[in-house]
Amino acid sequence: MQFTAQEIGLMLNGTVEGNPEVIVNTLAKIEEAREGALSFLANPKYEQFLYSTQASVVIVNELLTITEPVTATLIRVKDAYHSFSILLEKYNTLKLNKTGIEQPSYIDAAASVGHNNYIGAFAYLGNKAKTGNNCKIYPNCYVGDNVTLGDNVTLFAGVKIYADCVIGNNVVIHAGAVIGSDGFGFAPTSSGTYSKVSQIGNVVIEDDVEVGANTTIDRATMGSTVIHKGVKLDNLIQIAHNAEIGSHTVIAAQTGISGSTKIGERVIMGGQVGVAGHITIAKGSQIQAQSGINRSIVEEGKKWGGMIVQPYQGFLRSQLIVHQLPELKRQIEDLEKTIAELRNKQEIIH
Repeated sequence: MQFTAQEIGLMLNGTVEGNPEVIVNTLAKIEEAREGALSFLANPKYEQFLYSTQASVVIVNELLTITEPVTATLIRVKDAYHSFSILLEKYNTLKLNKTGIEQPSYIDAAASVGHNNYIGAFAYLGNKAKTGNNCKIYPNCYVGDNVTLGDNVTLFAGVKIYADCVIGNNVVIHAGAVIGSDGFGFAPTSSGTYSKVSQIGNVVIEDDVEVGANTTIDRATMGSTVIHKGVKLDNLIQIAHNAEIGSHTVIAAQTGISGSTKIGERVIMGGQVGVAGHITIAKGSQIQAQSGINRSIVEEGKKWGGMIVQPYQGFLRSQLIVHQLPELKRQIEDLEKTIAELRNKQEIIH
């Protein structure tokens, strides 16, 4: 797979400076690139490498001023980082462009497979499972009975999708993720044991969602656990039964969302956030990593942080005070000593 600088320039609507016929066949960081590599420069901190890189082609911002000789061919674009991300996506698409059905794999007689699909070895498609067009189901995936996959869905190796779940278009689910496992529902009994509450709902994942490796999304007790359009989930996230994640929300690794919680649109959550059940989080909220949310957040567009979540600025002030506690303790002890000395003097006078 190789391209000329001219071809890349046309692809990105950029301007080529240097040899338009130079060929690249790989992508690399600017400080590590060798001949034949395509790289980019977006952060001014890395400008020094532009003058020493061995990359054959470098994508740069159109307003960048060159202050030293450059050996690489340059492609000037409005936004070098965005343009390079487009190339990364195209490169990844070409690299992962597989089609056909490998053997051994199992496709139920009542299942429906769309056009131009790839189904890897040891994959399983259950009764009345349905895939759209241009789907890629990598080896060892399980697609249960009555599961529906939209167009352009990618399930990487070992993904498990339980029965009745619905996956939209352009969804990517990374290796080891489990969609539709039972919600954590157990009713206490008079004997002190727990009786399982059957989980008969499903999971609905809308279009343009990405789910990280080993993330689990539980099926609803009744109804649906819903991941709305454009949500991005990191690795190792737990989303419990009947939760609802608003569109274009981003959640970092090791976060846990308890049952029946509703998270609004465009929320940003750092890693290891814990969210209690049956609460709501307002649209546009930003949650600091390792925060604990035990009550609803109703104000939109605010920042929050802390083990018991509080407004973010208050959390930062609290953390500053915590670091000052040893010095504050010493000052208090000095004040107590001074007060005691003054009292002793007064007693002597009297």
